Amino acid sequence: MVRHRRSRRALALFLVVLGGILMYLAPEMWGGLAVLALGVVIELVGISLERKAP
Repeated sequence: MVRHRRSRRALALFLVVLGGILMYLAPEMWGGLAVLALGVVIELVGISLERKAP
C-alpha cells in the first residue's frame, strides 16, 4: 500500500510540473490557448490526485 501512495504522489507531482511547463510555454496565439487550457487541466488533475492521497 505504501508503494501505491508513493507512485500516486509521484504522478501528481509530475502532472503539476508538466501543467506548469505547458502554461509557461504556451504562445500567445489560439494554439497557445489550447496548450494553456491543457496545462490547466493537467495541473488540476495533479492537484486532485495529491489531495486524495492518504
